[in-house]
Amino acid sequence: MTNEEMLAVLKALSNETRLNILCWLKEPELLNEELPKVIKEEFPGSVCVGSIQEKSGLAQSVISSYLSSMQKTGLLETRRYGQWTYYRRNEEAISAFLEGITAGLQARKEG
Repeated sequence: MTNEEMLAVLKALSNETRLNILCWLKEPELLNEELPKVIKEEFPGSVCVGSIQEKSGLAQSVISSYLSSMQKTGLLETRRYGQWTYYRRNEEAISAFLEGITAGLQARKEG
């Protein structure tokens, strides 16, 4: 992950609600959403925008904007089923970010 990409992720996570969303999606079952069978099978671990909006207490337009910015950084994956959009964590991208941060901190410590 490039420095520019890592900075974009840090910027996305600098907002408390966006950071909370990433944490909530770590355990999507806690959002108490009953997913349709096709979504459970094809896009497991995902949550509908409405459930995230309800948990946050913010307007859906705000949450949609937050989710979009997080998706652009690679933190989230998205799928659309009919009129509903579902999001889940992109664990590969999150791991790459954490590895990049760790390597950067280690290099600074050694340098």
